[in-house]
Amino acid sequence: MRKTIEVAGMLGWHDIRQAYRRSAIGQFWITLGMAVQITAMGIVFGSIFGAQGDDYVPFLAISIVIWTFMTETLKDGARAFISAESLIKQLPLDPAVHVLRVIWKNLVTFGHNFVLLPFVLIIFAVQLNASIFLFLPALILLIGNLIWMVALIGLASARFRDLPLIVASVLTIAFFVTPVMWFPELLPPQTAHFLLGYNPLYHLLQIVRLPLLGGVPTSANWLLSGAFLALGVALTIWAYSKFSKKIPFWL
Repeated sequence: MRKTIEVAGMLGWHDIRQAYRRSAIGQFWITLGMAVQITAMGIVFGSIFGAQGDDYVPFLAISIVIWTFMTETLKDGARAFISAESLIKQLPLDPAVHVLRVIWKNLVTFGHNFVLLPFVLIIFAVQLNASIFLFLPALILLIGNLIWMVALIGLASARFRDLPLIVASVLTIAFFVTPVMWFPELLPPQTAHFLLGYNPLYHLLQIVRLPLLGGVPTSANWLLSGAFLALGVALTIWAYSKFSKKIPFWL
């Protein structure tokens, strides 16, 4: 397992370096692009929703950074094996290498974007409390869920080549029905119960977002995120026990 992690880390770093090779400021384009996006969306949507900057901008910044990490990981995950086709056909690597490669690449990108958040919290004087210590276990739970989702989506995409496009379309829709740029409190109770209660991406977003805003995720957020992980891992183990050896023949 240690070798698998080392190889995945090496390939993930290679992907990052290749994306920003010969760039003047290299990987910091990631951070700069995110800063511009948050600023533009804060101005536009803050005005649309009539929200005060002190409340809205920290909420939006944290939401966008976490959401980008989640969705870009899933989009890359849908092509995890397709993009590594030549490598898979030449070397007998553990399929976990290609899954963890995607996770590591996007975790590094998340780290670049995350450095913006302390500045946002300081500028807008967000009051943190002991709930901040919930951030790390929440992030671990989020990453655990992303690992099995990438593994399962990547496996299915190797067999069904239209799936990456479907994943991208579904995530675009999910962005608008998940409270990323709008407050969950804006929804009527009945609509919120249906639209958010059955939305796993919302619960994963909440457990990571709220500790950074001085809030505490609800027990439902934790329980549903944990149940999502348990069921997803079980399904992924079953799928790989039956189909993982067919990946090279599907590509």
